[in-house]
Amino acid sequence: MKTAVIFCRVSSISDRQSNERQVLELKRYAESNQLQVAMIFEERISGATPNTDRTILQEALTFCQEQKIDILLSNELSRIGRSTFDVLETIKFLIDHRINLHLQKESFTLLGEDMKPSPFAAIMIATLSTCAEFERENIKYRLCTGRRVFIEKGGKLGRKKGSCKSREKKESEYKMVLAYLKKGYTVKVTSALCGKSISTVQRLKREFNL
Repeated sequence: MKTAVIFCRVSSISDRQSNERQVLELKRYAESNQLQVAMIFEERISGATPNTDRTILQEALTFCQEQKIDILLSNELSRIGRSTFDVLETIKFLIDHRINLHLQKESFTLLGEDMKPSPFAAIMIATLSTCAEFERENIKYRLCTGRRVFIEKGGKLGRKKGSCKSREKKESEYKMVLAYLKKGYTVKVTSALCGKSISTVQRLKREFNL
């Protein structure tokens, strides 16, 4: 039986969004295609983040390479990245290591039975990733326009005074998380050991430069 890795991403680092639907759909796909899911990677990070700075994505790719995983399953291309160049670089990594890719929304599979991309794969990937990049720019434009109108009407942005935790309070509250990160544990492992969400651990890793 071929092995698969499920990779999911939502943009929000809060609990407002969930990877649950993506995971469920991809599990169903794996089951119907007799694929054994070896690992599930769930990421909470903006699609605008460069792929080189996406810890969970890089862990998923490394896992696929080291464990000789047959196929990476994802809900849609924008989960892999919104920058065309980032996406193409990731696709090249997968092809070079003979790791297939299935995108559920686009009904797209990267490699054929001969483990080579079809003649139209590069064109389709480039087109889809360019569309995803345009979509991100449109979202950014709408958000900026909305903020400007809100401010013009007298609205104020930002958290209420006193609503942010101090650095000292975070050091005390997340002492174990910080300790594991300082020892070099990955975000995913630290999350599991400390019982904290991956988004929380990612945020702490960034804030404390670990």
